[in-house]
Amino acid sequence: MKTIQVRASRQYDVCIGKNILKDMGERIRSLFSQETRIAVVTDDTVNRLYGDALAQALDGIDAVKFVFPAGEDSKSIATYSALLEFLAQHQLTRTDAILAFGGGVVGDLAGFAAATYLRGIPFIQVPTTLLAAVDSSVGGKTAVDLAAGKNLCGAFWQPHLVLCDYTLLDTLSDEIFADGMAEVIKYGVMRDAALFQRLHQPVRPDPEDVIAACVAIKRDIVEEDERDCGVRALLNFGHTAAHGIELCSNYQISHGRAVAVGMVIASRGACKLGLCQGDVADRLCELLTQYQLPIRCDFSPRQLAQAALSDKKRAGDTITLILPEEMGLCVPYKISVSHLEDFFWAGMEEN
Repeated sequence: MKTIQVRASRQYDVCIGKNILKDMGERIRSLFSQETRIAVVTDDTVNRLYGDALAQALDGIDAVKFVFPAGEDSKSIATYSALLEFLAQHQLTRTDAILAFGGGVVGDLAGFAAATYLRGIPFIQVPTTLLAAVDSSVGGKTAVDLAAGKNLCGAFWQPHLVLCDYTLLDTLSDEIFADGMAEVIKYGVMRDAALFQRLHQPVRPDPEDVIAACVAIKRDIVEEDERDCGVRALLNFGHTAAHGIELCSNYQISHGRAVAVGMVIASRGACKLGLCQGDVADRLCELLTQYQLPIRCDFSPRQLAQAALSDKKRAGDTITLILPEEMGLCVPYKISVSHLEDFFWAGMEEN
């Protein structure tokens, strides 16, 4: 097992290992000094697969469970409101805690509820997807979606513990595992060329080292810029176009697949601007294709640019893109909103 300590506004451990879910009860008892009630938040897919295993891990701990339909559609104000009412009806107090048991949607929703119920109660992340393990479970960003765009209503609220039992990834379909690989590849292009090269070998049989490498990168960035005022923006490589793709598809295109295309658009656009080494986009496309991830989409540059008008990274008439200069090094690049469509045109041209 690997343990990575995050020293943000709250200090906590990210534990990554095999078959460590069974230790959940012991870890909860060691975290909290008094009797703590746990509200488990999960979706119906994860509950069906692993609900009994979690109940066994929490044996002897007073727990209640909130289950909602799986999928991005549930990451909404309506589900968030229902969760808050559930917590209130079960009379959770500030000495109690929420346990997010699922992928990114579960973690973001449960974390936002934890940040706002009673003005903040503890929460624990137990990711069950690769994407959540390497990205959304670490760093304290919590949110729900609005009709206007993704993650527009949220808060910074660091967990008290992240427990990543990667045996929970065994039941993921190849498609959902590949979604997570898009974020893993992002870390390589953005920060670690050696990691990018390592990904040419299969990750799924033994993902511990790769998950730990990604978490360590995110830990370093979060510790430097917890509230996303500077260097943390680098984690958004590919995400401006990606969030546009998700919105244009009414969230029928998954986050990982949208990020894959978004990274290609950003890399090709950077090359066209003369900011990037010429082989970065080609190498990126090759690796994405290896993991059966898309490198193009059917939406027009105009559609994506319009969708990006509500992007969180917009500030007035400018928006900050994250662009690669070379493999393993991305930098922020401010662009006028009026020029974003032209950038997307350049990024979507294959030659």
